[in-house]
Amino acid sequence: MDLPRLGLGGGPLGNYLTAISDAQAHAVVDAAWEAGIRYFDTAPFYGHGLSERRLGAALRDRPRDAYVLSTKVGRLVRPGPGAPGDPAIFQIPSTNHCEWDFSRDGVLRCLDESLTRLGLDSIDIALVHDPDRHWPQALDEAFATLADLRAQGVVRAIGIGMNQAEMLVRFAREADPDLVIAANTYTLVRRSALAELLPLCQERGIAVVAAGVLHRGLLAASPPADAPADIRRIAETCTRHGVPIAAAAIQFPLRHPAVRSVLIGAHSPEQIQANVHAYGYTIPNHLWPALSR
Repeated sequence: MDLPRLGLGGGPLGNYLTAISDAQAHAVVDAAWEAGIRYFDTAPFYGHGLSERRLGAALRDRPRDAYVLSTKVGRLVRPGPGAPGDPAIFQIPSTNHCEWDFSRDGVLRCLDESLTRLGLDSIDIALVHDPDRHWPQALDEAFATLADLRAQGVVRAIGIGMNQAEMLVRFAREADPDLVIAANTYTLVRRSALAELLPLCQERGIAVVAAGVLHRGLLAASPPADAPADIRRIAETCTRHGVPIAAAAIQFPLRHPAVRSVLIGAHSPEQIQANVHAYGYTIPNHLWPALSR
């Protein structure tokens, strides 16, 4: 699959860290479309179904063959509050929660429910989502089910999305994914994917999508004074070279030949415009060696 170089991550559409209205979520997707973005990623986990509903509504009148859409399996959205202690990273009412399910039946139900929330009749890419503690079942059942759906032509491509490089390496070695979404593993701050994952994916023709490149907004603009020392150092280096830190953060992963695309998230149309500008900013080559020191 020919993935666009820049995609919209759907976490903020599910009120990740900050709540936004339905109208603002729609405006974010519209701004992304107007800026030329044609790759959209979401998941049931993002806002416990909210991101999928909002993204589907915003894309419903767009030509279906004009964009690439991915969602994920491994969590089912169920009514009622979650267990005490569940991380509250989405600013949403506790009317729904997510339950882990990497079984074959769970994967099929998950995709069927995603299509209902999206209001669409197909997705392009299905990914196993965060299988950290569910490795055997995620490989033997969830991924195997996605492979069957790929063979049947139900989805065009399959893969895994995670926040760690080690298990992505295992999937790349022991399965046959078309792509992996590597979140927080190949950025200006964290480069754990560089040692094994990226060379392996390049060797096997597995597309890598980099996510979390702005580190919850800390690399979107000048970081606050209490930001971690490594982030302040990156910002100071970019400033010395006259480069906006967001431009360096978004473009850095794409310098590796294994990385096909970068996902950016946004809570407002203005953030979309800023990130697209950063993506297109011309960066002098002498910045990159300075950032590697």
